[in-house]
Amino acid sequence: MKKPSLTALAAVLALSSPAMAEKLTPERVFADPGLSGPTAKGVALSPDGKRVTYLKGKPEAANVQDLWAADVKGGEPYRLIDSAALSSGAKELSEAEKARRERARVSARGIVEYSWDKQGRFILVPLDGDLYLDSVADGKVTRLTETPGDEVDAKVSPKGGYVSYVRDQNLYIKPLKTDGGDGGAETALTTEGKGALSFGVAEFVVQEELDRFTGYWWSPDERRIVYTRVDESTVDVVPRADIGPGGATVVEQRYPRAGRPNAVVELFVRDLASGQVRKLDLGANKDIYLARVDWSADGKTVYAQRLSRDQKTIDLIAFDAATGAARTIVTDTDPHWVEARDDFYPLKDGSFLWSSEKDGNTHLYRYAADGKPIAQITKGDWPMAGLEGVDEDRKVAIFIASIDTPIERRLYEVSYAQKPGSGPGKPKPLTSAGGWWSAKVAASGGAFAGTYEDPKTPPQTALYDNTGKRVRWIEENKLAEGHPYWPYASTLPVPEYGSLKAADGETLYYEILKPQNFDASKKHPALLAVYGGPHAQQVKRTWQSVSERTYLEAGYVVFRIDNRGSGARSAKFMRALDRNLGTVEVEDQLLGAKFLAGLPYVDANKMGVMGWSYGGFMTLMLLTADNTPFKAGAAGAPPTEWGLYDTAYTERYMGKPDENKAGYAYSDVNTRIGKLAPGSLLLLHGMADDNVIFENSTRLMSALQAKAIPFEMALYPGERHSAPRSKTKGLSVLKKHLEFFDRKLKGQ
Repeated sequence: MKKPSLTALAAVLALSSPAMAEKLTPERVFADPGLSGPTAKGVALSPDGKRVTYLKGKPEAANVQDLWAADVKGGEPYRLIDSAALSSGAKELSEAEKARRERARVSARGIVEYSWDKQGRFILVPLDGDLYLDSVADGKVTRLTETPGDEVDAKVSPKGGYVSYVRDQNLYIKPLKTDGGDGGAETALTTEGKGALSFGVAEFVVQEELDRFTGYWWSPDERRIVYTRVDESTVDVVPRADIGPGGATVVEQRYPRAGRPNAVVELFVRDLASGQVRKLDLGANKDIYLARVDWSADGKTVYAQRLSRDQKTIDLIAFDAATGAARTIVTDTDPHWVEARDDFYPLKDGSFLWSSEKDGNTHLYRYAADGKPIAQITKGDWPMAGLEGVDEDRKVAIFIASIDTPIERRLYEVSYAQKPGSGPGKPKPLTSAGGWWSAKVAASGGAFAGTYEDPKTPPQTALYDNTGKRVRWIEENKLAEGHPYWPYASTLPVPEYGSLKAADGETLYYEILKPQNFDASKKHPALLAVYGGPHAQQVKRTWQSVSERTYLEAGYVVFRIDNRGSGARSAKFMRALDRNLGTVEVEDQLLGAKFLAGLPYVDANKMGVMGWSYGGFMTLMLLTADNTPFKAGAAGAPPTEWGLYDTAYTERYMGKPDENKAGYAYSDVNTRIGKLAPGSLLLLHGMADDNVIFENSTRLMSALQAKAIPFEMALYPGERHSAPRSKTKGLSVLKKHLEFFDRKLKGQ
């Protein structure tokens, strides 16, 4: 047979895309435009319901975001604010703002947050430490601040009379004109903030571990503002070397390690008209966490959630905003730990909704104003993942949950108007099955912006009415010709899902991704991708990581399994590792590895493991397990001794070090390194990590060197805990993993 010419062959290939997919390289993964396509982030519905706003990366620089909008009635989406028109993006952010973004896992630049006033007249946009205001009526953008310090945690007051923010550890307000213009000079509500004392902020540990990112709250009528006073003078100073490409500096970080003192947090309410400041007494015991703060709908009551240091008790305290008088109206307890969640919702009639795990799963309950229970709103052998909104006109709660299977998630609504004794209502699904949903629900009316994804569908965002009917696309992101992923779409990796039984009979879900050009008659090397920490869930019917496809291109089978302790499951399932980190979750991962090794197309002699953060800890535990099946492992930013990690996370699952000496000793990686095969470890860490402090890795390095156990290392100057997500270093991290496993598992 005559061979075709190269010219003819090229013509055929050009016409056949995507039938003959291109090879995806690591370089393309981190190039622009992003392979997952245009994604709408920070979606919000305007108060008047006429438009949807969202953040979107630039085509030429996906990590730099602009503010976009789409009119509800139709028409093409349009860019509302170009971040480049307001800032060059070259400004060096303050240490406080860098830390705040790291806690929120924000790696983008440009516009990373914004907020509407409740009248829908203007949009507040913080950008590179300063504040801008966009007038909806005429599109005029006004610069509100231009200061050496960064204005952080900026908000528009409920009636649009003020903008508020924290700068240099003090809380400020600045009046606005009714048309959204600058209304005059700022007022410092606090002036004593400096050194270890801050006002209106959330301290490190509640941001990182309790998901509270603010330290002040406006009353609905705009008459009062509640704020925190945070005294970190009792918190240990942990000198942290911040090693960057230009040298090293020492950061004196206040870091509360397990068993050591936390910050002392107090709560105050200020009347704006009179200037009177009143303390809201959180109790005689100062060693607590302030988990959440909310206002009642009428602005007369402040609700504070007080979490005990051991996190086994949470009290809901109702304060009279005018007098400061306090009553504890609900107390929730658990012998293991209670969860601090964002499911508290005050209703206009004075009652409120709040979630609890007291029946074995996270469910929603309704309480009277005095805290007396009225009814359980949701019930079933599944947990509610989050209360997303409430439509008080129809008396329904709108929530997200994995009811049918833990690996899928949908949006539901349920009536909260049950009478006592009538039993919970039946949830009504508002979105389709088959994948994974997230949603942003309007403040009233029940309309929502929903984002859907599954292994064959990159994230798609649309506006839906309160019945779940799609009103319009916001970002359709259709996988079709012209989409960035289209050249690779014909060989789209779709996981195979299945389940195994843990030692106690619990069901564990897993997923398998097979390599490109898979040949079932051959044996392939395999990688276990692990996180394994409490609450985290990896096995989901979602769009797959584009960076992970590079492992499939390299010929690897990629496997992951959700061990006991992971999310979207019962309280019992999640608490199996209580006081025993590094035990049952390691057992479950080894069970998954045994299953993986037994597959006919997997080479059991060529198996590796990789993970970051808790996944780095798990990688080390798995590499040093008795008769480990893994020949190599890449451990990124691993906690190697839990006594070095922070109070709120570590003590929740392990107690204090002096209360659980055996548990802390067992989970200390250094006590196990004698079992580590020489040369089997790649250790990676960002050299400016303020979360899992670099000391976690240096103590491991020292111990390995003392025993003369060879290992490999990759360090990342200037990178914090989220190095793999960084545009600048992410490619290096990925290529290092591939190169390491190719050598160790394939002999290349």
